[in-house]
Amino acid sequence: MNSISSSSDSLSVPTVSELKNNKIPSHVAIIMDGNGRWALKRNLPRISGHRKGVIVLKNIVIVCKELGIKYLTVYSFSSENWQRPRIEIKGLMKLFLDSLKRELEDLNKNGVRLKLIGQRETIPVKILKTFEHSEQKTKNNKDLFFNIAFNYGSRQEIIDAVKKIYIAAKNNFINIDNMDTKTFSNFLYTEDFPDPDLLIRTSGESRISNFLLWQIAYTELYFTKTLWPDFSKKHFLKAIYNFQKRSRRFGKL
Repeated sequence: MNSISSSSDSLSVPTVSELKNNKIPSHVAIIMDGNGRWALKRNLPRISGHRKGVIVLKNIVIVCKELGIKYLTVYSFSSENWQRPRIEIKGLMKLFLDSLKRELEDLNKNGVRLKLIGQRETIPVKILKTFEHSEQKTKNNKDLFFNIAFNYGSRQEIIDAVKKIYIAAKNNFINIDNMDTKTFSNFLYTEDFPDPDLLIRTSGESRISNFLLWQIAYTELYFTKTLWPDFSKKHFLKAIYNFQKRSRRFGKL
């Protein structure tokens, strides 16, 4: 069973170099929660929290590279988020476009490969083209695989995988009798990267919210009350340190 932990502000945090002496997670996933609440606490429009959240994410990408983490997957926009007020969605779409265009050169220069995971068919054309341009531009980079879950829902991902498997079996591309968990995983949006070792959720909520349900079967879970716009390098290192203290048995003794 995967472990669940909440952060403690009293926890001492080693430096990056000290952490690198122990096991570094290969893949970290993050549910970046609390942008709206952060803004409302300061009597600011919710989009201000999202803008601050983009700055935090940029810093976390840098720390991942420093630590040698190979895969980072962030929950950017869920398929349920379209139900938010229209003015907030409009602001978010503009923020996504502006951020991708502004950061692309730096990401590419630093060896970061971008990938969109989510239902592409229903993403607005302008947004999808920008994502796909970013993917094409960074496709040969190998220092950090940065996966952005956009218009993403894990239940739909699993349904889509089942549909793909049905078509593959119908056309004799696979033998359904040989289906196992590894083969199934190859039909998910995340087919070309490993399952997360660590999942971090900010803002004090202790739920998964339809994120990577299949992939986190043995992932270590870490919840912190810190709102995403306040999530610093220190908070991230604290989560990594907490991960390093755990014993991962994957069902064994």
